Amino acid sequence: MSTVQDVPATPQLNRRFRLQWEAVQDSYVLLYPEGMIRLNRSAAEILKFCDGVTSVPDIIAALELKFSKPALGSEVEHFLAHAFTQDWISQP
Repeated sequence: MSTVQDVPATPQLNRRFRLQWEAVQDSYVLLYPEGMIRLNRSAAEILKFCDGVTSVPDIIAALELKFSKPALGSEVEHFLAHAFTQDWISQP
């Protein structure tokens, strides 16, 4: 199991996945050759920032600003560790 220390400093969406809005699902999804993963809103918002340039602290700061909610760091880091374990994100 990955830990926060394993998460890339500037995560990017793995090239095998595509993040897109699916109206039929009424949610964002990760599409990949073998299928689709339906994401909740929080997961999608985090993954939108995984561009290989934006650092984890900057992702956290942007989300805290966007949603006017402080102290999101541990939740974002936990999700990124999960996403890294699932191979959804990688090092640029």
